[in-house]
Amino acid sequence: MRIGIPRETRPGEARVAATPEVVKRLIGKGLQVTLEGGAGEAAAYPDADYAAAGAEIGDRAGAFGAEILLKVRRPTDEDVAAMRPGGLYLGLIESCGEDATVSAMLAKGIRVLGMERIPRISRAQSMDALSSQSNIAGYRAVVEAAAQYGRFLPMMMTSAGSAKPARVVVLGAGVAGLQAIATARRLGADVWGYDVRPETREQIQSLGAKPIDLDLGESGAGEGGYAKELSAEAKARQQAALGDELAKAHIIVTTALIPCRPAPVLITEEVVQRMRPGSVIVDLAAASGGNCPLTVPDQVVLRHGVKLVGHTNYPSMVAADASAFYAKNLANLLDIMLERSDAGPVLKDLEQDEITRAMLARG
Repeated sequence: MRIGIPRETRPGEARVAATPEVVKRLIGKGLQVTLEGGAGEAAAYPDADYAAAGAEIGDRAGAFGAEILLKVRRPTDEDVAAMRPGGLYLGLIESCGEDATVSAMLAKGIRVLGMERIPRISRAQSMDALSSQSNIAGYRAVVEAAAQYGRFLPMMMTSAGSAKPARVVVLGAGVAGLQAIATARRLGADVWGYDVRPETREQIQSLGAKPIDLDLGESGAGEGGYAKELSAEAKARQQAALGDELAKAHIIVTTALIPCRPAPVLITEEVVQRMRPGSVIVDLAAASGGNCPLTVPDQVVLRHGVKLVGHTNYPSMVAADASAFYAKNLANLLDIMLERSDAGPVLKDLEQDEITRAMLARG
């Protein structure tokens, strides 16, 4: 059985779906691996390392012709046309509801497993690509904020004077938000955290940050550990109550997302106007409309003296480690999908495991 690893072609994407370490692991299980030449170069994994691990270095057609295709990003129309009929796709689908790209794959008899559909259960933690990539995004967002902010993050004392620590507010205490809090604390900032889910308060405190407590009249806790959308009344109360806290911040990192819904607005233009000139807002929800309506996807803009950072692919900015994490997520998933036989590894029935059953796209 052959696994194909093509080069990612979406603009700004530097990750690759398998590293030489994972390729060696897959080959050790009796699989063959074909890598499109140059697939790992942007993530600092040269072809020679893959060849040393046992991979065949081929062309794009060779990678797409494999029985199992491993990808990071959503396939393009050209990708779908090149896929092997009756094959298996493992990667991010990046869609909600009806999807022409997924329908085209299903029409070719391709079984599609979306990595963002892995259920949040204990057995699947080592395969959870959303969590592994969100963790990296939270870290890199704070690094970006520090680079964009024209002042120190920690308290600094020198013979020329002293500087107070920057006040950093992180909105959303999911995987990305908690990592952002931890990173900002390591950099010495005065960190505050907020989430609509009351159970996150203890997590925020455990990282050395101070929780922002608001009485919204309802909980934002949803199913599967995600936040749910608040009522219109609660949203209004939230914006009003948050305003004073946000206006005092020097850096705000927003991570609030609701699956398959527009990102909630947490930072209004009026709040931006009240912020100190030179402050920074890093909006991790930029691709979904933004937690601030002034955010522009994939741009850094200045509004009312405040920098708004709208990058939409932070994991790609840490491509080597992001690829390593993602590749291990895929390898751990393949471990439960394959079983040994005299003829080599064979696929199990994907409907019989709760993880792969939840991942399968349906027609």
